[in-house]
Amino acid sequence: MSCVCQPRAERLAAAASCRAAAAGRTGFLRPCSAWAGKGTCKPFEGTCKPFEGTCKPFEGRMELLGAVLLAASLLGTAARGAQAPWPDEPSHTCFFQTLSSPDSEFCRGDLEVTYPQLGDVGCSYIPQCHQYRWRLSREWGSPRVRYPRADKSKKYVLMLVDPDAPSRADPRNRFWRHWLLADVRGTDLRTGDLKGRVLTDYVRPTPPPRSGYHRYQLRLYEQPAGQHITLGPEELLSLGAWAMESFVERFRLGSPVASTQFLTKHHED
Repeated sequence: MSCVCQPRAERLAAAASCRAAAAGRTGFLRPCSAWAGKGTCKPFEGTCKPFEGTCKPFEGRMELLGAVLLAASLLGTAARGAQAPWPDEPSHTCFFQTLSSPDSEFCRGDLEVTYPQLGDVGCSYIPQCHQYRWRLSREWGSPRVRYPRADKSKKYVLMLVDPDAPSRADPRNRFWRHWLLADVRGTDLRTGDLKGRVLTDYVRPTPPPRSGYHRYQLRLYEQPAGQHITLGPEELLSLGAWAMESFVERFRLGSPVASTQFLTKHHED
């Protein structure tokens, strides 16, 4: 019977599977044609059998590489690249795509925006897998926003807006105001536990069907000392078609000290 050596990646995977089984983890199978770690290959035995007994130590660098691969695979279940599936969905890997230019150029200053199960979604697309887009628009509340560079002695203004209402091709209702906070202390921004004064309650991102991707932009401004930030009577009447630039100019907020955005679309598109 001929012997066929496995590629290096498969040998490492075999080593990790063997070591995981030896550690008492259930459900692992012994790889067919497992590499013995001594420079030769075992002949293929026909079928894979449940792992029995103990693993033979791997010699040299293979032992270290196998352990590293196993640790990476275990950590990967909590990482963004391999989310645990929801009960109503098949098991598959969930990939997160980062924004490219020019959308990525909006992200600056290390502003973090974190949603449950997703982690920091700044400068990325919200994936469709595991019903993430549905949960973002129907289930989850406001994100945790953190700015590690915040000055502890200052206050800030934070806003979340959609510049693509009702669509990026026809943004006649730009900017749609989804969240507006004033008097946010720098100490709270550093921890992500915001206790600012709410001018607009959080409104979940809900792109209309067949409107394509929408940009949801978080902008953080330094609030001038002694400035009392408010919305005018007309601004309170509607969330859409908000004159954001006029608001920023009226209170002399200047340019954002940090900004980021994520892109999503209707959950059925």
